Amino acid sequence: MLANTQKLPTLSLFMNDFLLLTKSRLSITVVFSSIAGYLLAVTAPSAWHMLLLSLGGYSLAGASNAFNQIIEKDIDAKMKRTQNRPIPMGRMSIQTAFAISTTLMIIGLVILYGFNPKTAMFGAISAFLYCCAYTPLKTITPFSVFVGAIPGAIPFMLGWISVTGSLGIESAFLFMIQFFWQFPHFWAIGWLMHEDYQRAGINMLPTRKRDRATAFQIILYTLWTLVISASPVLGLSGTLTLTIPAAILVGIIGLIFLWHCILLYKNQSELNAKKLMIVSIIYIISIQWIYVIDKFI
Repeated sequence: MLANTQKLPTLSLFMNDFLLLTKSRLSITVVFSSIAGYLLAVTAPSAWHMLLLSLGGYSLAGASNAFNQIIEKDIDAKMKRTQNRPIPMGRMSIQTAFAISTTLMIIGLVILYGFNPKTAMFGAISAFLYCCAYTPLKTITPFSVFVGAIPGAIPFMLGWISVTGSLGIESAFLFMIQFFWQFPHFWAIGWLMHEDYQRAGINMLPTRKRDRATAFQIILYTLWTLVISASPVLGLSGTLTLTIPAAILVGIIGLIFLWHCILLYKNQSELNAKKLMIVSIIYIISIQWIYVIDKFI
């Protein structure tokens, strides 16, 4: 009985560390975006397809996040936000983390290849850019945000490609929406965590400072995001369409998003950066499901 009671907390701790290693919340947002893209492409949704897409998407995203933590183990130990992760805390060895990462990567790519080769290819591109380009560039240049926005934008289009097997104008629009959205989102995080990032030698902000020039760029990229998000109403995005009422709703949510960018420009405070970060998350989730609901009603 004693042996069994000791195994339970050990298993619980391992599962908690597994979720931390794979950055479960971030990986779930990847799955969320992929499912939204899938629903926009499909005529009759399949629960089995969504289940496999969720499993494949989480596996690939989790593997990328785990490889990222292996590479950044010394950096993570310096930052308050990340120092409790399993590798810097010594709760998980590099060998164990590598085994988990490799297994998840194989599972993810095999599942995505089961849909079609292009889905697996873009999944592999996303993982490669995240681990081998974005991660090492973070300590070198703020340009890393641009590089990181590419793998970050792929999940939304990945769901579409898992159905169609082709890279058309529709998947390009889905990519662009999430690509431009990531700049205000990650710069808001970079603003909020600036001191922590500086401690680890990471520069996320375009000017390397929490200043009006950075806030102005946040406004510009948000404007691009809003324009692209509403543009399917003009009929320029192939079969990806948006009705006028849905476009108006997207526009209203977009103006709220933009207003918080302006507030950060006017008053460069951490509170405004935190509000902007939260609003940016609400924005991307909202428009994805506005698109989906608009399609099916």
